[in-house]
Amino acid sequence: MTQTALTADRIAELLVHVGRLCRNEDGTSDLTAAQWTCLRFFARANGSTRTPSAFASFQATTRGTASQIIKGLETRGLIVRRRSESDGRSVRFDLTEAGRACLVDDPLGDLIALLEKLEAQERAAFLDTLSGLSSSLALFKGARAFGTCGDCTHFTPGDTSGYCACMAGELGAGEIDQLCASYAGRTTQKAPQTKEGHDDEPA
Repeated sequence: MTQTALTADRIAELLVHVGRLCRNEDGTSDLTAAQWTCLRFFARANGSTRTPSAFASFQATTRGTASQIIKGLETRGLIVRRRSESDGRSVRFDLTEAGRACLVDDPLGDLIALLEKLEAQERAAFLDTLSGLSSSLALFKGARAFGTCGDCTHFTPGDTSGYCACMAGELGAGEIDQLCASYAGRTTQKAPQTKEGHDDEPA
């Protein structure tokens, strides 16, 4: 095996190991690792992406499993269900005050603190590399890629906001850094689109 292959193996193993270290499995929280992921997802995603089917794609799980995770958070009062203003057949989920307060104790906090100690340029390069890897792997797997509007090929920046060609609409400053299910990475080809049904209810 070449040195390049060995280095790639080590990077892949370390990425998985870092993810494992961040999982909440020490019994200090009532939430499971999957529920933490769901809570973060609904906190970071834009309005059109805060749906059961989008979370199922993000979590790389089935719609039924995703629905059970969502129901657990809803029962705890951490998220609330709302009907879509544009399509009454669809639902989206927003964090409640309790949900936002819960994120203060996010198990990712330790990793976030370490990343904040990196130089800004190093963080930017790291983010660009990981975003490209995420998009490329999603394309290879035939899965939906996720990313923020500011890093998307559909996005055209403006003075204080921007424009999304996919949604054919203006984006406010607060929307640019939100996760979007229509994301197309700048460093990869556009991933194949998957058909999604209406999110009437999390099954």
